[in-house]
Amino acid sequence: MKRKLLSALLCASMVAVMLVGCGNGDKKADEPKADEPAAAEEKGDELIKVGIINNDPNESGYRTANDKDLKEFFTEENGYEASFAYSLKNDEQIAAAQKFVTDGVDYLLLSAADTAGWDSVLQDAQAAGIQVILFDRTIDASEDLYAASIVSDMDKEGETAATWLKDQALGEYNIIHIQGVMGSAAQQGRTKGLNDMADAEGWNIITQQTAEWNAEKAQQIVQSEIDKGTKFNVIYAENDDMAKGAVAALDKANITHGVGKEVVVMGFDCNKWALEELLNKNWNYDGQCNPFQASYIDEIIKKLENGEEIAEKTIIMEEKGFDAEEITQDDVDTYGI
Repeated sequence: MKRKLLSALLCASMVAVMLVGCGNGDKKADEPKADEPAAAEEKGDELIKVGIINNDPNESGYRTANDKDLKEFFTEENGYEASFAYSLKNDEQIAAAQKFVTDGVDYLLLSAADTAGWDSVLQDAQAAGIQVILFDRTIDASEDLYAASIVSDMDKEGETAATWLKDQALGEYNIIHIQGVMGSAAQQGRTKGLNDMADAEGWNIITQQTAEWNAEKAQQIVQSEIDKGTKFNVIYAENDDMAKGAVAALDKANITHGVGKEVVVMGFDCNKWALEELLNKNWNYDGQCNPFQASYIDEIIKKLENGEEIAEKTIIMEEKGFDAEEITQDDVDTYGI
């Protein structure tokens, strides 16, 4: 709305200048060079200004794909002036959001590091007439504070994975659970699915520790349990990189893993290399998390720009889980990121 008002005022000013020129016989108003700066300024005002707050692109293969999708879509060629800010820390993301509000963006796009603490800055955005669109992750805030959310159903991801694990009908369940960044929507949903099923089925979760999406930290967690002589037969890692780190520890200790082997390996995100591990029967399960949200966000923005109501405020990305005994090369090529 601010952008449209500025454009209208600018156009009115230009018309006024041209009328004055015609009245006094001044020919300069008709010269192309005199008009070019104003035209360029007007063109710049037509770009939709978006401030995009995301997690560190190096966090995981999923995040790299997500960031790439956003950068390829929100370009000047597509009518956008985009600025990006990255952090895995909630306070740094909130500070970046406040700066975008101060800078006067038209839209604030947000993938929150943590679900809590966003009310104040989103209220500031609302007061400034800035529309907020969530992507990838939900937050704990009133729906009145954002226009729409294009997100994964993290609870469903956890439920789907835990149900798959239950269906394997293992004789016993001794699980090493490697969590992502604590407080993130992905961590909460994927943890909840496993915890709920473990409580219902009486599974033994040997350890439950965060590796913060990091392969090396995951390897250290599993290595520590191996060194203690802990018996386990399931690795439930909340992303592919941590599953990869866990497998590195298993390989070092000559512990077999995958289909028909000693340890069931589970990951999330569906990196292409991870799905290839399933195809080769080295892993057992991978849960999809769809990173391609830019086109959905663009559709929402276009509706808002046209003054349309958003009938479906929350859009859940379509996702599935993959089993090593059923996955195909076509699945790898189609869904691998």
